[in-house]
Amino acid sequence: MKYITHITAFLLGLIFIVFGLNFFLKFLPVPTPPAGSPAAMFMGGMYASGFLAFVKVLEVLGGLFVAIPQTRHLGLLILGPIIVNIAAFNYFFFGPKALLQAPVVAVCSLALILLIASYRPFFRFLAFRA
Repeated sequence: MKYITHITAFLLGLIFIVFGLNFFLKFLPVPTPPAGSPAAMFMGGMYASGFLAFVKVLEVLGGLFVAIPQTRHLGLLILGPIIVNIAAFNYFFFGPKALLQAPVVAVCSLALILLIASYRPFFRFLAFRA
């Protein structure tokens, strides 16, 4: 179980580090939403205000923290709201089918696997008791 946790954390951290750095270094092509669409206006507002750069810095930091076992809790704390916003953005702007795209499924499932596999004892209080 320890190896699954380490591999999952490494993959989740790698995803956020690569795509967070891609914002600043532009080494991968990024598809843009159609011009004039609500998604394009939303992203344009985030980019123009500088908020998107702030989120990308948090993605890189969260990815680094998740990849390091001693700081994994802090990394999940930072990346949790970002993952929820990635899923919400896809759902509200592109519909429920957008949640089934490979990047969204990969990020959400890696985060859930990491939470369940390594931190199950911390969530025992949520179990229903008869």
